[in-house]
Amino acid sequence: MQNHEVRAHKSAENLAREDQLAWKIAQVAIDPVEVDADVVEMIGNRIIDNASVAIASLERAPIVAARDQALTHVAPSGGAGASVFGVDTLASPEWAAWANGVAVRELDFHDTFLAADYSHPGDNIPPILAVAQHTGQDGRALVRGLATGYEIQVDLVRAICLHEHKIDHVAHLGPSAAAGIGTMLGLDAETVFQAVGQALHTTTATRQSRKGEISTWKAHAPAFAGKLAVEAVDRSMRGQTSPVPIYEGEDGFIA
Repeated sequence: MQNHEVRAHKSAENLAREDQLAWKIAQVAIDPVEVDADVVEMIGNRIIDNASVAIASLERAPIVAARDQALTHVAPSGGAGASVFGVDTLASPEWAAWANGVAVRELDFHDTFLAADYSHPGDNIPPILAVAQHTGQDGRALVRGLATGYEIQVDLVRAICLHEHKIDHVAHLGPSAAAGIGTMLGLDAETVFQAVGQALHTTTATRQSRKGEISTWKAHAPAFAGKLAVEAVDRSMRGQTSPVPIYEGEDGFIA
C-alpha cells in the first residue's frame, strides 16, 4: 500500500501534476494489472446483489420517477444505449446510470464499507455498467472498470472523512466511478485526470440529505453522482478540462 499526504496548497506553490491526488487516482485507473480470479468472482456477486435490491424497489416512488425521467432520454446515435431496470427500452447511458442508481440505492440493502467515512461501493456499478453496455465492452473490460471503481472508493473512504465537515459521502463516488469508466474504456492518464476532477467538483454536496427531514433525495444522491461521473468522462474525452488542482487547490476540496 502507498500512502499519499494530501493538503491544501496556495496557488503560488504550483503543485506539480504528478503530486496531485487526482493524477495518482488516474495512475491507478490506467494500470494494466489483471484482476485476480477471486476478485472477478466477487464482482460478479456484487452485480447480482445490485440487481436483486434494484428489483425489490422497482415500484417505489423514487425509482418510478427516475425511470420516467430516463425514458425521456432514449439511446442516442453512436452507441447502443443501456438497459433500465424494469423496462425493455434502452436509454442514454448517463440516464440509465441515474435510474438504475436510484433503484439500487433506494432500500440501502446492497454492500456497505465503513471506515473514515461511510460508503456503498456498489453505487459504482450502475454508471460503469451503463457505459459498458452503451460502448459494447466485453466482460474483461467491465470487470477491470469495476475493480478500479471499488479500489478508489475504498481508498478514499479509508483516508478522507467527509461527514465531520458536513459533506455528503457521494463526493468520493464521483471520482471513483469516473476512474472506473476510464479503466474500462482504456483512456489515457490526462483524460482520466480531468474526468476525476470534474466528477469531484460537481458531486460535492452537503450532508443535509441525511439529516433532519429525510427526503427522497437520499436515494437519488449516489445516482446523481454516477450520472455526473458519466458526463464528466464524456466531456473529458472531448478535451474539456477541470479545476486543477481539484483536491489540493487553495479553494479546492481539501480546503
